[in-house]
Amino acid sequence: MDKLESIYKILYKAFGPQHWWPGGSPFEITVGAILTQNTNWSNVEKAIKNLRAAGAMNPKRLHHMPPHKLAALIRPAGYFNIKAKRLKAFVHFLMEHFDGNTTLMKNEDTDMLREKLLSIHGIGPETADSMLLYALGKPIFVIDAYTKRVLSRHNIMSHDKTYKDFQELFHAAMGRDRKRYNEYHALFVAVGKTCCRPKPRCNVCPLRPFLGNPGL
Repeated sequence: MDKLESIYKILYKAFGPQHWWPGGSPFEITVGAILTQNTNWSNVEKAIKNLRAAGAMNPKRLHHMPPHKLAALIRPAGYFNIKAKRLKAFVHFLMEHFDGNTTLMKNEDTDMLREKLLSIHGIGPETADSMLLYALGKPIFVIDAYTKRVLSRHNIMSHDKTYKDFQELFHAAMGRDRKRYNEYHALFVAVGKTCCRPKPRCNVCPLRPFLGNPGL
């Protein structure tokens, strides 16, 4: 879709390259994808810093760590007891199926791996796709609240469409371009945080020419 391409170019010109996802190893990125659920990245960074300081940023140590200790380390990310259970479930999956090796996980067929990730307690489409794209380099577009808000306000797709509907829009329009997917999703986050907020700042938004209904 030409409009999607135009929006990408405008956002890239306005915000520049985002260098997202911040993080070290692929495993650390998968951990971050779980920790970032229902919180902002600054809180996730504090939790990740705690895990690093404790020498716990590797699958085997997290796998054997008592849940209460893990919960204490990730407390800054919020919902720490819930997220500890989700992290433990993911690490158990990684150990059981791939011997704790994200490289082996990366070699798995994308669609098959996505289904396996979605079967893990606490991992939904956005978290699974963030792992696939950012940690494993799989060409799959991540849909989040920012993306849905921006596209619906600018008459691209109705906000009540499904995650799959939004994702297929990008897959059909842009091909399977991993680098472009990575940058585009990060640019949606950038414009969503600065301009396309719940109470929009349309007067300073680079996407003003595409504006539909700012009241959504």
